Amino acid sequence: MKLKRHSKILELINEFEIETQEELAQRLDEAGYKVTQATVSRDIRELSLTKVTNGRGRSIYAVLQAPNRNLSEKYSRVLRDAFVSMDTAQNILVIKTVPGMAMGVAAALDELKFHEIIGSIAGDDTVMCVIKTADKSLLVMEKLRKVLENLN
Repeated sequence: MKLKRHSKILELINEFEIETQEELAQRLDEAGYKVTQATVSRDIRELSLTKVTNGRGRSIYAVLQAPNRNLSEKYSRVLRDAFVSMDTAQNILVIKTVPGMAMGVAAALDELKFHEIIGSIAGDDTVMCVIKTADKSLLVMEKLRKVLENLN
């Protein structure tokens, strides 16, 4: 039951911008999972959920995967050493890298498995990622910033 509930929680935070434990508990209840606030709190901790700022300045729950757990040392090093900057245009995230390193950064992004990224294309010093929505592109930027902070 716990695995199913955890799976449902991940599904819910990917589908909805959930701001509070109470809102998450309500969504779980609507999905047929009767939970207490203590259970939701424990689930959030076990799933390593964190709050990030969405495109409208509100804090929502998100899955931020620890880089040391999900990125091999090589990918971590490539991401840390090659990343230069990033910016968005609607639902497109453009990441600038040092020359010749875009493919490595794109591979590191693939390894992060951000569900918001539909796909990416790498050139010599630029990676272009198509994100599901413009709002989610801001979320991906925030998640990537956190990953990069943890690498330094």
